[in-house]
Amino acid sequence: MSLAQTATNTESATPSIPKKKAKTSVIANKIWNFDVLGGVDIPMADMAKRFGTSYRIGFGLKIKNESNWIFGAKFEFITGNKMKEDSLLWNMKNDLGIINISGDVINVGMFQRGYMTGIQVGKIFPFLQANVNSGPMMLASVGFMQYKINFFDRDNSFPQLRDEYKKGYDRLTNGIYIEDFIGYNFHSKNKLINVYAGLDVVWGFTKVRRNYTFDLARAETQSRNDVLVGFKLGWVVPIYRKKSEDTYY
Repeated sequence: MSLAQTATNTESATPSIPKKKAKTSVIANKIWNFDVLGGVDIPMADMAKRFGTSYRIGFGLKIKNESNWIFGAKFEFITGNKMKEDSLLWNMKNDLGIINISGDVINVGMFQRGYMTGIQVGKIFPFLQANVNSGPMMLASVGFMQYKINFFDRDNSFPQLRDEYKKGYDRLTNGIYIEDFIGYNFHSKNKLINVYAGLDVVWGFTKVRRNYTFDLARAETQSRNDVLVGFKLGWVVPIYRKKSEDTYY
């Protein structure tokens, strides 16, 4: 028998090693999220001296990658109706309440109004997961916040609260903020229920931007430390990008 025939017979006798089958690996989806946001905040530090409980509503746009990192931006309105500023409109008051130029007691509505806008970065962590796109989430934001006191004079009976004069009372305040959110993010497998909820803390490094505050008879030049602690809920409209779940090696 020739050497070539021997080699051929040896090869045919040797059992073939099957190639490894493709392993199916489940990885997270890349998802664009349009968020509708809502929250309730309890003020602390300097904010607590001016306002009571406030509310935020807004919207955002985020992208979550296959590693569950999150990047995005948001815009939120701030609203509230609980005022705590001791000196507010004291120069228009008597023992009965706020009086107009005719000496009549008038009910003037006072509301907190403002907004926050910023960029976000965060991550969904791989434990306590309902599925690969869900889990405990931390989200950090940085941006710009502004708020003021809005007066509602239905009868237009206060010249002090009209046009440019109103700026001497409204405490227009703005500055940079940082925000931390910790909670749970859930994306359902059928893509119908997509929400997140958790604890939210905002630190605002702000200043009053009016040159003069009439009822204080001075300018407010000191820096403010505005803090909001609250609960936030986000309803998410996801847009999934198709991915391959087969990993070959």
